[in-house]
Amino acid sequence: MLAETICSAVSAAGLGIAAITAYRKRFLAATRIAAYSLVPVGLVMTGVVEWVSDIVFKPSVWIGFALLALAWLLFMTTRSVERRGGSTRKERKAARAASRGDAVSPAASTPSLTSAHTTARPQPQDRPKKPQPSAAPGEDFSDIEAILKKHGI
Repeated sequence: MLAETICSAVSAAGLGIAAITAYRKRFLAATRIAAYSLVPVGLVMTGVVEWVSDIVFKPSVWIGFALLALAWLLFMTTRSVERRGGSTRKERKAARAASRGDAVSPAASTPSLTSAHTTARPQPQDRPKKPQPSAAPGEDFSDIEAILKKHGI
């Protein structure tokens, strides 16, 4: 009841100031002041003031706000912990390396060009070399052979 009385008094004072402003021929400003002064009465008539006063003066509402704040705090804490990833630095490093999916194994000096099941075959340098037929005169395949040997073919 007290809130409604205060809002009505504020609106009446605002309308009085709007009337004085209109008397001074400042109609645009007077219209704005009248609009602002009608807002408190409108809030009282719609029931918003009663609803707000019920929220402000009830301890259960404040406990609800506190629980919402606690839930938000817990949510943000779990997100920050989750972003940090693994529990140790080595685990995080290993996870990053695994997610990159590098084409080079840690001990290899060159990228692997074959699939995993073909790496079990013996390398060309382990096989006995067969004598190859000589190329026709004028054809030099030595550079091609060097490239193939470099890649283990």
